[in-house]
Amino acid sequence: MSFVFEYQRVRAVKAILVQFPLKSVSLAVGLIAILTFIYDIGYEDDEIFDRQIPRLYFILLNAFIFLNVIKFLAFRSSMSRRSQVAMIIFLIGVLLYILFIVLNRQITLHDMLIQSLPLLRFCTVLFFAVEYSIIIERFYAARFQPAFVFAVSFIAIIILGALLLKLPQATTNGITFIDALFTSTSAVCVTGLIVVDTSAAFTSIGQIIIMLLIQAGGLGVLTFTTFFAYFFKENVSFRESLYVRDFIASDKLNDIFQLAVNIVALTLGIEIIGAVFIYFWLPEDTMPIMSERIFFAIFHAISAFCNAGFSTLSSGLYEPLVQFNYSIHLIVAFLVILGGIGYNIIFNTFDYVREKIQYLFYKNVLKTKNYKKRVRIVTLNTKIVVYTTLILLAFGTIFFFIAEYNNQLSEHKSLWGKLVTAFFGSMTPRTAGFNTVDYSKLHVATIMITMLLMWIGASPASTGGGIKTSTFAIATLNIFSMARGKEKITVGKRVISDYSVRKTFSIISLSLIMIGVGVFLVSSFEPNGRADFLKIAFECFSAYSTVGLSMGITYDLTDTSKIVLIFLMFIGRVGAINLLIGMLRRMETSHLKYPEENILIN
Repeated sequence: MSFVFEYQRVRAVKAILVQFPLKSVSLAVGLIAILTFIYDIGYEDDEIFDRQIPRLYFILLNAFIFLNVIKFLAFRSSMSRRSQVAMIIFLIGVLLYILFIVLNRQITLHDMLIQSLPLLRFCTVLFFAVEYSIIIERFYAARFQPAFVFAVSFIAIIILGALLLKLPQATTNGITFIDALFTSTSAVCVTGLIVVDTSAAFTSIGQIIIMLLIQAGGLGVLTFTTFFAYFFKENVSFRESLYVRDFIASDKLNDIFQLAVNIVALTLGIEIIGAVFIYFWLPEDTMPIMSERIFFAIFHAISAFCNAGFSTLSSGLYEPLVQFNYSIHLIVAFLVILGGIGYNIIFNTFDYVREKIQYLFYKNVLKTKNYKKRVRIVTLNTKIVVYTTLILLAFGTIFFFIAEYNNQLSEHKSLWGKLVTAFFGSMTPRTAGFNTVDYSKLHVATIMITMLLMWIGASPASTGGGIKTSTFAIATLNIFSMARGKEKITVGKRVISDYSVRKTFSIISLSLIMIGVGVFLVSSFEPNGRADFLKIAFECFSAYSTVGLSMGITYDLTDTSKIVLIFLMFIGRVGAINLLIGMLRRMETSHLKYPEENILIN
């Protein structure tokens, strides 16, 4: 009887806990925590409030631990991930560590909390990220198109970024909301166009905010939420798998969350390696303070891999500090190429190399004769993207070297310097945005080729923009296919699907329409003589393709022109075709087939 009574009492307690709005309270605590953090880093020092902030962090983290322990006990079936327990144990460990130091050093708790303020800030941000990652579940539950959710996530982070950049501690002398919105859009859409000097107008806090916006925009906001959901959710619904598959451009449904985690891990790994190389190749005498060199390396590694083009130097990589540092130029270039070639290509290459090593090991070391090699590891998509990328890089390098040999390349005395600068000039229009030359002084022919390379952009499922290399490749192959009288586009022993061909020409048409409208509007809004047509066209190509290169007119544009460029950057990053799909597409599919009829063309 006592056992039955105890069981009923436990059930009654759980019923009360279920009725209690535990999740709402937890979200409210998370909101208070992040608002406290924003005020802490964003506003000028207030002696009274500053003394209370460490205590407030301490109270909020204790509340978070308490609420999550209760949730874990009450809703164990939906919160049985070991990572949930691990995170609670981690935070408990942090607080116990603080108390342990207090007891052993015989100092007050308040003094210890002040010393532990950076650690408390980190735990608070982690707490908020975990709590609010579950909000994405509501988007999954709602029957929105994945493209719509993708666009809304970018809008949300852009607005949040603009508000953060308006914080008093983020800027040196304050900026207008339009400039903050433009900078936030440029960072989230990994463009790199700037209307204020990043190094002069923003404090270290502002530059950190920009760096985080670049990282969020490069990976995609929903990739981060998927990353957290992987660790703190037990089951994944079919609808969630469909959404995430569209976000990361995968053609598989199995292990889709694992793929998102791999993308985040790969990104952070490459950025860390890139930052280490940049740090060690940056001469100590050019930047004597170690903390500045570390931040410079991290900022530029993230900006390069995400194809953002932001720099903490006023003139970018054209600054005399690094203008002739060809090692850093090459490191940045390879980071840009890796970020712009696409995650699918990198993973497919890893798969190919792993299979080759495994085959050689079994054949030469283990002497296995019956080892079965996998066939067709390298996908057609990988071949098209890699070949197109190499051709465009080679073409751009040769053209830049010849056209600018006696112009912008004349500043570089060695042949190696000219070649590296020409290679960088071919690479950076592929949505990178870094500059090692003055683009306002290039020959018109070089500017036209640069605009073409900007328009093509990076590769699918990457951090870059543009119409993408595969789109350009399919359009080019279609020309040769039509010229030879073929009904289908064939590459090797594969046929390009009709859907891919139709989507290719939709993307090309929409991009030219959007850029054309942008050029028309900016030309209309700019006073006569403010900027010539070529510079405006260059600016619009750069904005839509999320490149960030400029011929020097961005600073002087009117607010209405800045708004036009904001829309171009957003549409270019999200994708015009994706926006149309999100607004017009219906889930119902019609199976009716109508008679075909040819239309006279040319």
